[in-house]
Amino acid sequence: FSLMTLRNLGMGKRTIEDRVQEEAQCLVEELRKTNGSPCDPTFILSCAPCNVICSIIFQNRFDYKDEDFLNLMKKLDENFNILSSPWLQVCNNFPWLFDYCPGSHHTVMKNTDYIKSYLLEKIKDHQESFNVANPRDFIDYYLIKQEQENHNQQSEFTLEHLATTVGNLFAAGTETTSTTLRYALLLLLKHPHVTAKVQDEIDRVVGRNRSPCMQDRSHMPYTDAMIHEVQRFIDLIPNNLPHAVTCDTKFRNYLIPKGTTVITSLSSVLHDSKEFPNPEIFDPGHFLDGNGNFKKSDYFMPFSTGKRICAGEGLARMELFLFLTTILQNFKLKSLRHPKDIDTTPVANGLTSLPPPYKICFIPV
Repeated sequence: FSLMTLRNLGMGKRTIEDRVQEEAQCLVEELRKTNGSPCDPTFILSCAPCNVICSIIFQNRFDYKDEDFLNLMKKLDENFNILSSPWLQVCNNFPWLFDYCPGSHHTVMKNTDYIKSYLLEKIKDHQESFNVANPRDFIDYYLIKQEQENHNQQSEFTLEHLATTVGNLFAAGTETTSTTLRYALLLLLKHPHVTAKVQDEIDRVVGRNRSPCMQDRSHMPYTDAMIHEVQRFIDLIPNNLPHAVTCDTKFRNYLIPKGTTVITSLSSVLHDSKEFPNPEIFDPGHFLDGNGNFKKSDYFMPFSTGKRICAGEGLARMELFLFLTTILQNFKLKSLRHPKDIDTTPVANGLTSLPPPYKICFIPV
């Protein structure tokens, strides 16, 4: 249902690409306000993808100074930091510890409840104002589906499920994209020759007088390769999310009984040295052929693999391309440190790989 609805919203009256382009311009305006002085980009880079998700789920974007918005962002950020800590990895392996230990997992639950109650408020507003003939957003589509399923006692279209699904889209759609953007800018500071090549390509293909669009991507192999390489190199979700086998499965002489939780190591594929020579080095050439054309790889799977691949893959790829090209079209990136002194080692490596904190100057061009 979610996949189909996201598709419907993309093909709707205002396509998702329009929303992302609009948000990219708001992001540029916000970055201009820094006046080229050093800033920590974490918060600003979270606002943009979060607003895209908000416009899909409940039709409106927030101003970057909106109190509700700032609160939601803070809770999301706190949760991802905690979920990526070593302590949480221990608890994931020994769940009985949760009941006995004081600790940060209680903060995660509190934050999750806060976000959920905020979303339930939004759902209540929608119930009072939605029009079956004219669905505005994800919540409306869900409420229509719920009405159609009214006669079905076994229906899974409950308000509880709506709040959880919307919460999932909200958290997954904000934090992963914003962390990737933040890591991308750090890598571009570390490798100024890569940044220069990308900016040359933007000047050549897009120019200065219009916004980048998705059609540009096929004419920008180096930029495309750079974004793929960022995702490969940072290995955002090293062990994927837990999945389960749906039936008894034979794998390399092992029998995995139906319902068993399976953890897949995406790192082992993204850092495979046969496919990517020197995988520990950041090099867009990993995705370019001898003639400088973009080269696909079956080993590129930062969004997981199989039927349960990330529902927002298409949206995330669009955001990464449009946000990064729009930033690089409008600003020179300046570091406070010499490139060779910039450390790109993740500071946490649990659920997600988080980049070290850093400051950057956005110098208007």
